[in-house]
Amino acid sequence: QFERAFAKKVGVSYCSLVNSGSSANLIAFMTLTSPTLEERCLRRGDEVITVAASFPTTVAPIIQYGAVPIFVDVELGTYNIDCSQLEEALTEKTKAVMLAHTLGNPFNLDTISNFCKQHDLWLIEDNCDALGSIYKGRLTGSFGDIATSSFYPSHHITMGEGGAVYTKNSRLKMIIESFRDWGRDCYCPPGKDNTCKNRFNWELGTLPKGYDHKYIYSHFGYNLKATDLQASIGLAQLNKLDNFTELRKHNWQRLYNGLKVFSDYFILPQPTFGSDPSWFGFILTVKNEAGFKRQDIVQYLEKHNIQTRMLFAGNIIRHPCFNNMRKNKQGYRTVGDLENTDIIMNQTFWLGVYPGMTCEMLDF
Repeated sequence: QFERAFAKKVGVSYCSLVNSGSSANLIAFMTLTSPTLEERCLRRGDEVITVAASFPTTVAPIIQYGAVPIFVDVELGTYNIDCSQLEEALTEKTKAVMLAHTLGNPFNLDTISNFCKQHDLWLIEDNCDALGSIYKGRLTGSFGDIATSSFYPSHHITMGEGGAVYTKNSRLKMIIESFRDWGRDCYCPPGKDNTCKNRFNWELGTLPKGYDHKYIYSHFGYNLKATDLQASIGLAQLNKLDNFTELRKHNWQRLYNGLKVFSDYFILPQPTFGSDPSWFGFILTVKNEAGFKRQDIVQYLEKHNIQTRMLFAGNIIRHPCFNNMRKNKQGYRTVGDLENTDIIMNQTFWLGVYPGMTCEMLDF
């Protein structure tokens, strides 16, 4: 029921519920490695365009599989990919683009979608921070070949933990659920047998003819299903999404109106042209000439019970998990020196716009 309701809400055909947003990103990426996609499947050594100013699990599946992330810089203000660097990132090995909408602000979907179509690339749209965001009249998550959502407590709706992988492509939907459900070839839903009316008449691999289709495996999969209890919570939350979205927008705008007088000290956030974001947070970059450092203001705010966050990894390639790759200069590639990504790592932080915040809290 949740899968049907969520797909309808976003404007896609199929939704597959999983146990977290990180699992959703893993399944989305691994789907594109399926041999059933033939010449379009991702193989080890193929390249995927993404950004280093990201959450780790947008990047981790690429590396874990043995593909090569190509890191492109981002723009300050929108904090999304700098589309002017796309052509420089492209090589004959490029197979996909995997990007998140930063803090709910949609990346330039016109440019990215056209780039992917022109070069026959897959687009994975990490929508974990942007549920309810709109780009030129359409909800984000409805543009990519595959999109993902997270239902962690801080996200736009929650199941406590949970996530979703969604698509308009029936072929991809079958692969998504195979990887989610142990890698099995059978597509019967839980509690159902012999949907194909051919359960004991398949002949696949080098198995004997008639081997039970419920126990034939076409992928090296996982068990990343969510529970009915999580789905029931999700259904209640989904009914509140529109109201949550409006409150997030209101809270973001109140912070913007209150802080715009300090534009000499901060780079203020800007929505992507043509977008109406369902904001996940309010992001600020301390300017070089501000007279104070990010650490100074973050510590001051935290001391006064105002929680802050970094923009996730800041620059993922500077983290310990990249030590060996960085030392050996292999396993990834960057376009340019990622100047803005490093500025974000050193000078950027964000504040929450949780729907439960009152005007009094925001003004404080």
